[in-house]
Amino acid sequence: MPTSINLTTMTKNELKYYSSLQKKKYRKAEKKFLVEGAKLIREAIDSEFRCEIVFYTNQFEEKFGEFQDYLKSKGCKSELISQKELEKLSDTESPQGIIGIFNEKTDFLSHSNPKFLLALEDISDPGNMGAIIRNADWFGLKKIIASKDCAEIYNPKVIRASAGSVFHLEILYSDDFYEFLLRLKQEGHSILTADLNGESVYEYTPGDKIILTLSNEAKGPSDKLKSITDNSITIPGHGKAESLNVAAASAVLISELARKI
Repeated sequence: MPTSINLTTMTKNELKYYSSLQKKKYRKAEKKFLVEGAKLIREAIDSEFRCEIVFYTNQFEEKFGEFQDYLKSKGCKSELISQKELEKLSDTESPQGIIGIFNEKTDFLSHSNPKFLLALEDISDPGNMGAIIRNADWFGLKKIIASKDCAEIYNPKVIRASAGSVFHLEILYSDDFYEFLLRLKQEGHSILTADLNGESVYEYTPGDKIILTLSNEAKGPSDKLKSITDNSITIPGHGKAESLNVAAASAVLISELARKI
């Protein structure tokens, strides 16, 4: 890893190192990720993710110079780089002029299992993954269990789609997703699976401890998930649409179940 950064120009190795974090395999190897934009950087810092360094351009400083005061107050190192260099770190067409490098967080305050958990099976689209996380955060959920084939939460697209909610929840990826759910079931949680053929969520009465499972909208819930499901629930439709987008469905389902539990 680079040990120093020039005030205005990064070396080729430094630029290569940090830009490599756009790819999942390097994020996983280094246990670091990129966050673009002042709002999301602030969300990550305020959520106690450790910031390694923040890069910004002259254009950003001219418009948002006060953000430097915030970074200093939080003890975050920051460096000025060129627009061209920042563009190589960004995965967007119109970079916001500021990008932070953060360490993954594993030391969550609580690893307990709350009454209402969300479990995600093969939610591979980053936009859907981020939107679901945002919805869960809005309705007060604290923990999400994800199968290993779900989109990675530190994918820049997931971070943006979540509007920073990835920094507020404990999100666990499980290699033994179904066994994990079975263990929770043994601890008293009922497994509810969103399925077009399920019972209306408006008529369903949940127990004291539930796990709502959402699956890939193209594939639907797997047979393995169905085999361990206690109840299937759905959102009744009244129009001609074939189905709801999984992210949109998550908002309705979480809202209704959170109201009842």
